[in-house]
Amino acid sequence: MKLKPISMDVFADAREEAHTVLARVMGGLAPGEHVMRLGVDMEGQKRPLCATLPLTVEGTGTLDDLVGAESKYFDNFAFLLACGLAQTLSYGVMYLRSPATEPGGPVTVQAWHLAWGVLNECSAAEAAELVGDGAQAAFVDAPGVHCGDDGDGEAVYPPVAYTVL
Repeated sequence: MKLKPISMDVFADAREEAHTVLARVMGGLAPGEHVMRLGVDMEGQKRPLCATLPLTVEGTGTLDDLVGAESKYFDNFAFLLACGLAQTLSYGVMYLRSPATEPGGPVTVQAWHLAWGVLNECSAAEAAELVGDGAQAAFVDAPGVHCGDDGDGEAVYPPVAYTVL
């Protein structure tokens, strides 16, 4: 695969934004086992590039919760997301599958659509259309994840952001 050349400054900004996106998503997770998936199509490639990031949250649903991500998966996911954000001729889908909120209930799914270097949050209906794989899931509206989506220009990491599982 051959990508359009970009400056190191553009990639550095995209890498920083990818980490901000991941921090915002991770900071809002409830206790349990979560899985993020990302698929990115870039100009000139035959198949999408994919990454998976398993996340474990231990705690009681407070800011003191411990969010665990194995570094090799985190680094791979962050790199692919940065590439998608840096290459404006890329598109894809990032989604988060979280445990059921009620015993015996369906897992919940949120999705974001990657286009022109930006992740846009999807409504529950859009998420069902993009990700729906016939599995029993409750699709929910996704929050904004970029800097400034909530009027705050800075991501807030949980007090303990990463651990090696």
